[in-house]
Amino acid sequence: MEVSKGHAQAAAKLLELLKLEQIELNLYLGQNESRGGFRLFGGQVLAQATRAAYQTVADVHLHSLHGYFLRAGDAERPVLYEVERIRDGQSFSTRRVVAIQSGEAIFNMDVSFQKEELGFEHADPVPNVPLPVELEDDVEVALADAENTRISPFARRTRPFETRSVFKLGSEEAAAPRLFNPVWLRFPVETETTDIALRHCLLAYASDMGMVSTGNLPHQEEISRDALQMASLDHALWIHRRVPMGEWMLFHKRTSVAHGARAMVHAGFFSEAGQLIASVTQEGLVRPTRSDEQ
Repeated sequence: MEVSKGHAQAAAKLLELLKLEQIELNLYLGQNESRGGFRLFGGQVLAQATRAAYQTVADVHLHSLHGYFLRAGDAERPVLYEVERIRDGQSFSTRRVVAIQSGEAIFNMDVSFQKEELGFEHADPVPNVPLPVELEDDVEVALADAENTRISPFARRTRPFETRSVFKLGSEEAAAPRLFNPVWLRFPVETETTDIALRHCLLAYASDMGMVSTGNLPHQEEISRDALQMASLDHALWIHRRVPMGEWMLFHKRTSVAHGARAMVHAGFFSEAGQLIASVTQEGLVRPTRSDEQ
């Protein structure tokens, strides 16, 4: 697997951040990514909360999580994760996780785990989009077009996942109003095939990448992204099949409705072979920034 040094370093750092420190029974401490002035990334909190929940179960695997982002997190402070053991049944186990900073909850999440079972199978087909080999790395595109104001400064930062957008960053096509945003992504560090928990934590991280901003895509000709306040409000992830971490997956995001300064976004993770791996739904805050906040 050929990857840039920057992607590999960011991926290795994320793996370290998922090694939580156990403080006491059901209490875990997580460190944060360096965000360069940006607030704490919700995907990191999702991933670490998932890891904390996994520390309290055995012989079951996550199939769904439902979380609420309550307060903006501070990237300069560690996060404490408190796990409540709600139920352990014959097939399913349930956990509740609260993420805490400075004595206040910034995020809470319910997680459901299931033992492996057989059953019926069907799934939506993969969207018809170009394959990752036909596309360019997003960071390389953003850095090569440094003067393009259509490209967010954050797009020029190397992140743990390689991404290749179907709509090339900075292009007129990408700037046109639309309802969907397909992006190929890959975690550029090999993970143990048997470490299902780690794969699920990494998928939880990726499931928050670019979700809330998708809710503004139909209106990007009306208002600049810089003039918007955007934040994740709640988030749900369902895992259907084995997560092929280390391979390309299509993260196909689409927005279905916006109203009351909130936008709803749905997404599917598809393998390169066309299998639907996981589904995501998120509601986000999308509203014009008040003049006194600028």
